Amino acid sequence: MWLLDWRKVLAYTHRWLGIAGCVLFVAWFLSGIVMMYARMPGLADEERLARAQPLDLTTATVTPAEAAENFGLTVDRVEVGMLEGRPVYRFGGGRSQTIIFADTGDFYEGMGKDRALDVARAYAPGYAGPVRYDGYLTEPDQWTLQSSAVRPMHRFALDDDAATKLYVSETTGDVVLRTTRRERFWGYLGPVLHWVYFTPLRRNGPVWFEFIVWSSVIGCVMCVSGLVWGLWRLSPRSRYRLKRIPSVTPYAGWMKWHHYAGLLFGAVTLTWTYSGLLSMAPFNWFAAPPTTHAQREASTGGPLRLELLTLESMHAAIAAIGESFAPKQLEVLQFRGEPFWLAYRAPSAADATRWMHTGLLPRAPLPRLEHRYVSVVHPSRGTFTTFADQAMVDIAQAAMPGVQVQDAMWLQEYDGYYYDSRGSRPLPVLRVRYADEHGTWLYLDPQRGGIVQRSVAVTRLRRWLYQGLHSLDFPAIYFRRPMWDIVVIVLSIGGAVLSLTTMVPAWRRLRRHWRRFAAWRSGYAIRSASIAKSSLSSE
Repeated sequence: MWLLDWRKVLAYTHRWLGIAGCVLFVAWFLSGIVMMYARMPGLADEERLARAQPLDLTTATVTPAEAAENFGLTVDRVEVGMLEGRPVYRFGGGRSQTIIFADTGDFYEGMGKDRALDVARAYAPGYAGPVRYDGYLTEPDQWTLQSSAVRPMHRFALDDDAATKLYVSETTGDVVLRTTRRERFWGYLGPVLHWVYFTPLRRNGPVWFEFIVWSSVIGCVMCVSGLVWGLWRLSPRSRYRLKRIPSVTPYAGWMKWHHYAGLLFGAVTLTWTYSGLLSMAPFNWFAAPPTTHAQREASTGGPLRLELLTLESMHAAIAAIGESFAPKQLEVLQFRGEPFWLAYRAPSAADATRWMHTGLLPRAPLPRLEHRYVSVVHPSRGTFTTFADQAMVDIAQAAMPGVQVQDAMWLQEYDGYYYDSRGSRPLPVLRVRYADEHGTWLYLDPQRGGIVQRSVAVTRLRRWLYQGLHSLDFPAIYFRRPMWDIVVIVLSIGGAVLSLTTMVPAWRRLRRHWRRFAAWRSGYAIRSASIAKSSLSSE
């Protein structure tokens, strides 16, 4: 009796969870294939730099230190650029970014509709058609759900063949997003479906988070129960008889194919569901220890020395970098207590098209922009592109004082943790592994002047359980295309078949239960009427 009850619990659990989740799983698998080749529409920094105005500091009269002091800002990040034809300092980033004009020291109040229209027109060179005002966004639309830091926005529509829409941030004065009909179409079929990123749900972050977490948990239970039940009902000796024909499965029709698909693709469906759950970092799983003060300041050498960023040093940096290319922006990077100006070569208008439509072909390789450093204190020393290798070793020691180093090596190729899908992360990098309780590994890039990646044992485990199982980015196949594409597509189609084969039986079962419920309800109404009539007669 106990065994029979256990079988019923297992069968009914899998059946009804499958009925509830089959549509969601089909959407997950099919949209996962689309996401191999399309992501959410975005705007690459390289394209934005190409469209930026040439840097002109001839009218600058206020230093970054003076601008920050006037508004009581604590600054750890500075960028010098242009806005509305005037030089500006951008302090901080994200939600906390503050923009101050370098010519007057005035705070940037925001951009109105008319000026935003001019910015949108300038961002579409070669387009001579109308630019229609398409809305003022104080709340996100489908493509700006993660752009709260730059809202409100002005949205403009171009009457071009691509049905382009441009989003101009009121707070930063920049074009922050461009979408086209093609990007929106594949965005819906890919990430929107896969992440259940529908605007009404995603606007409520906590509700969306709970929905994804618990639907994934329920999906894992469904997969485990299905695997156990499928193996239990499998008969390698063909003890079942279907129309007097020996069979390894007791099922026929759709459910037979579901049984077979589950045996073939049930395990990978479970791993994908579980790794998708891990993408949400639920229940504080795999929480890593925070970055230490020593690690944060090993490369910077302490707080940013804002007082050293003089107008003279900026002009000297522009002149030095100008021998290689004309800078459009200057960033500040502090290296072991000394600040440096950093500039990237802006792509030409023609080259900028290489970075357009970054949401499509997300794994296509792209070149890295040429860059130059200039010392703020000693600009006469000229430009350079890479900090000394020995300095990386010194930073590695300062980041983990008193901790024994297991090994340190310069990586000329990506390992299983330092990599990216486009193959564009800089090499070589210094990887240092420490003998501390957390199993800390640091990756140091001489081109960026410090630590570019930190991992501990628990995050490396999560890397394999999440990225490894979900994206199949195992070194053996990840950079071998089309091998990786074929493997992922075949497994995804198998998971989709596994889910699709439940939909017809699920519909039939639900319809049958509905008919029974309707019949019971009709009978209940008749019986209630009969009882009421009898009561009236007896009175």
